[in-house]
Amino acid sequence: MTAPLTTVQACEQLGVKPATLYAYVSRGLIRSVPGPSGTRQRRYDAGDVQALAARQATRRDPQAGVQAAVQGSLDGLRGSVTPILDSALTRIEGGTLAYRGVDARHLADTASVEEVAALLWTGDPGTQPTLPLRARLNLSRHPRADSTPEALAYALTFAGAHDPDALDTRPGSGPRQAARILTLLHATAERHAGLPPAPDLPLHARLARTWGRPDGADLLRRALILLADHELNVSAFAARVTASGGASLAHCALAALSALQGPRHGLGALHAHDLLSAALTGDARVALRDATLRAGHAPGFGHALYPHGDPRARALLDALSGQYPDHPVTRATDAVIRAHAGDTGEPPNVDLALAAVILVLGRPAGDTVMLFALARATGWLAHALETRAGGQFIRPRARYVGPA
Repeated sequence: MTAPLTTVQACEQLGVKPATLYAYVSRGLIRSVPGPSGTRQRRYDAGDVQALAARQATRRDPQAGVQAAVQGSLDGLRGSVTPILDSALTRIEGGTLAYRGVDARHLADTASVEEVAALLWTGDPGTQPTLPLRARLNLSRHPRADSTPEALAYALTFAGAHDPDALDTRPGSGPRQAARILTLLHATAERHAGLPPAPDLPLHARLARTWGRPDGADLLRRALILLADHELNVSAFAARVTASGGASLAHCALAALSALQGPRHGLGALHAHDLLSAALTGDARVALRDATLRAGHAPGFGHALYPHGDPRARALLDALSGQYPDHPVTRATDAVIRAHAGDTGEPPNVDLALAAVILVLGRPAGDTVMLFALARATGWLAHALETRAGGQFIRPRARYVGPA
């Protein structure tokens, strides 16, 4: 977490005098906290100052503002850049993850997937009974796919083109459409597994049935909730950009699903799966060395947004060890974490936890992507709904650097 700024530092970043800074605080644009004990000094939230400076840059110079606010600056995520958009969905701060102000770990302990979807889509988990999450949909015209992610893409393409409900633009139709799409994705996974849909089951129980692991239903519920959203990541940004152009929610989810298919995002857990698979049959330290050579970093460890540990990983690994304390995968995962802690102290991230869940349930490596997609679809739809409601049109500019 970035340290709060002094008055001088905040004024320098904003290019304003202290009186203007105090006015920003009084208007709620910048949060302040008490300074050193025994003084009357105040400190100012660095993220709020950065966001306000970016908005001011956009007003002064649109081209420079786009560079600052949309392209951003290097943030340590292995050479990534950080777009900045306002959102009321998910907050990552101080090592915690919260959906609309509710801690995601608490939700994983107490809520259903349907309640979390309603919370993200509407702000009120109590609206869940009114959402048609058990709608029956016709899947017979979808082509047969070689993998579940491919089947999900076919289903979203078909829904965007042929589902009459996707064309309904009346106010209030969004959550119903989002529920229909989420149901479609789970039904598609069932069909790909050769099973008839089970629309009367909760979503996590449907997935456990699809995988033939009813004992893993609660573990899957936790994973579907903890992975439901993660602020403005690659796939969520793709969903927002697509929604800003007026596309249907099905097409927004399709864009996000496409963005997920990369090793720096949704496919990252595949390397962690390889690491744990090797540790199951060999030495954890050797498995770590070999995996690091292949991936260029220790897969499943470290996250720039969580320097002291990914709360999603902690929650899933705690649930895993609680339910399967003596499972070989649990022991191998613990051994890998201990080996890496002895080398760098870098804590595990959700990729390692996701890979461990898939291995404990006896599923193939590719199902890490399937679980990730089914979980994150809730967040994709929330980002698309929020963009649609705000009327945003996300149209970045390019700074031309080619020949004259």
